[in-house]
Amino acid sequence: MRHALIPLALATALPLSVHAQSNVTLFGMLDVGISYVSNESGHHNIKADDSIWTPSIWGLRGTEDLGAGYKAVFELASQFSVNDGKGIPGPSADFNRQAFVGLSKDGLGKLTFGQQYNLMADFLFFPPARIDGTFSYGGLYNMRHGPFAALGIPNNPTGAFDFDQTGGTSRVSNSVKLTSESFGGLRVGALYGFGEAPGSASTGNTVGFGVNYLRGGFAFGAAYNETKYAQLNNGRDGIRNAGAGIGQQFGELFASVLYTYTRNTLTGATVQVAQIGGMYAFGPAWRLGANYQYMKGNATLDHNRAQQVTGVLQYAFSKRTTAYLEAVGQWTGGDVAGGHNAWINGAGPASSTTQVIGRIGLQHMF
Repeated sequence: MRHALIPLALATALPLSVHAQSNVTLFGMLDVGISYVSNESGHHNIKADDSIWTPSIWGLRGTEDLGAGYKAVFELASQFSVNDGKGIPGPSADFNRQAFVGLSKDGLGKLTFGQQYNLMADFLFFPPARIDGTFSYGGLYNMRHGPFAALGIPNNPTGAFDFDQTGGTSRVSNSVKLTSESFGGLRVGALYGFGEAPGSASTGNTVGFGVNYLRGGFAFGAAYNETKYAQLNNGRDGIRNAGAGIGQQFGELFASVLYTYTRNTLTGATVQVAQIGGMYAFGPAWRLGANYQYMKGNATLDHNRAQQVTGVLQYAFSKRTTAYLEAVGQWTGGDVAGGHNAWINGAGPASSTTQVIGRIGLQHMF
């Protein structure tokens, strides 16, 4: 009997040992609300809308301690619509937000493989820099759009949705990403996405670089990304993005300035964006955020331009649950009458040069 129990004892001890060295976390966030749009195709619209301040996401994130400071890491994340429960962008979009596995080393950095956010998002949008006001308060409505659908970004729902790719809506498949830890406040990264075109390493590929510097309340970020698409000169041309910005903490106020540049390398269509904004915390629960952005296209885009103001008031019931009121306004101009109607990201195009959105929403994180 004693010998018969030995295999059972070993089998019981083994998973306990593995569990002690591993960590798997279920995480997610849900965003719902009611939005009023002043003009969508010539009509006002009141609608239940979700994934506006933040996308509604669920996922799994994990690490395994390999010893000597090394860890295996992975993440799987999917986006869905709270209002109808469907996956975004469709039923075959399992883990479309991120799906990667890799290795990390304490004091050095992380190397990951799979579908991942590009470095415009990693180094300008996400923490630790948080230079784009979209992350902290503006949400989807604050991501760039305007009358620039003629940018013609392939595989994009409108041709200009989040055109400077800072908002995390563009991920890179078949990619390898290297991100360092912070060395005296300096953090760097590089990304390569394989085009997987026979006979050519550069056709359809993605190349990206990023840098952050943080010291005290100061933050600096810069990033570059170029993705080539089969629809643009058979994969030899693409969309080039670059951006840089700074942020500074002044007591309870965090202010930031961001510049981005987007170019279709085949057509020459170019849009430049300047954004300034900030968020102020009134005690532990209340926060007020606001920013202004100016977007300007070149002659290929008929000198179309847009100005947009975003304001948000947030109330945190807890660390996980926040209610918010948001107001957004955009007005536009350009060379061709009728060719530069307003178009706030996340809404339908207006039939005039102005568009206004009001929203009340609720976000929960787990």
